[in-house]
Amino acid sequence: MLNNILNLSKLVFAILLISLSIDVLAHGVDDDTRVFLEQNVGVQFFPFMYIGAKHMFTGYDHILFLVGVIFFLYRSRDVLLYVSMFTIGHSITLFWGVLGDIHINPYLIDAIIGFSVVYKGFDNLDGFNRVFGKQPSTKVAVLIFGLFHGFGLATKIQEFGLASQGLVTNLIAFNIGVELGQFMALIFIVIAINFWRNLSSFQRFSSITNTMLMSAGLMLMGLQMTGYYLM
Repeated sequence: MLNNILNLSKLVFAILLISLSIDVLAHGVDDDTRVFLEQNVGVQFFPFMYIGAKHMFTGYDHILFLVGVIFFLYRSRDVLLYVSMFTIGHSITLFWGVLGDIHINPYLIDAIIGFSVVYKGFDNLDGFNRVFGKQPSTKVAVLIFGLFHGFGLATKIQEFGLASQGLVTNLIAFNIGVELGQFMALIFIVIAINFWRNLSSFQRFSSITNTMLMSAGLMLMGLQMTGYYLM
């Protein structure tokens, strides 16, 4: 029975990732958003806020990383601390990347974001202590990967060569939207994980879940590196 459940879970997970693969290689920018950004002129505060929220709420690479970050956090203040570290990191590089005109290959940066998911799953499995005998600072790791996630967000904006008129205001709106989307996603994640923690299956399946998290990260890395070599 247990093997059947695990096999079904893996199958559903694989189907989900395969169904999303096209969006991954396109960096998650749908046609409507693409048209709007390409035609944008001047300050568009609320549309950019909506786009930021939509991207973060539906950005499964970011969401998977956040799942890993809060998976074993039991106190609200710890959740707030780690999410704040992630937020500070991606906010810095979002603005720095766009306003500083720093261009990074989007496939490579998204591959690193996929690696961040692998890293967090490995960390949750106590892999560093088991393999290397030493645990890196989790807070520093979340901050550093937050910086890479921010560059990932910046590449989405840079694709469209937005006009300088109203750019700062639009970026602020986009970043506010990102935080709103992140907050909405976290509500569902925290509720789901807290509910699961009350069940006896949490401890039994936590290792399997984080192994699957690592597998998802590896798949994301593979998809992005495939896109990089085929571009």
